[in-house]
Amino acid sequence: MADIRIHRDHALGLPRAREIASQWAERLEQKFDMACTVHEGGDEDTVEFTRSGVKGALTVSARHFEVVAQLGFLLGAFKATIEAEIQKELDTLLAAEQPAPGKKKPA
Repeated sequence: MADIRIHRDHALGLPRAREIASQWAERLEQKFDMACTVHEGGDEDTVEFTRSGVKGALTVSARHFEVVAQLGFLLGAFKATIEAEIQKELDTLLAAEQPAPGKKKPA
């Protein structure tokens, strides 16, 4: 089995991080035919995702996102590609939260 671990720090706070995690889960479901389940907690949430050959979880807190996934034997050969795609999806959502250089994000 191949493992993927991705960590991203942020300063969004838990309510906004939850919204981004929800968007991320929707993208996984639509783009990759994943089944996603959200478990809300007091200090952090977990988004579990599965499909044939892949299972994992996104942990969402007020200060970071942590993705841990296990790839089955066949998908393990594509670990680098899958990891890059997960990073791209998460980074795209986080980049949307950053103000453009010289501009302040609206309150």
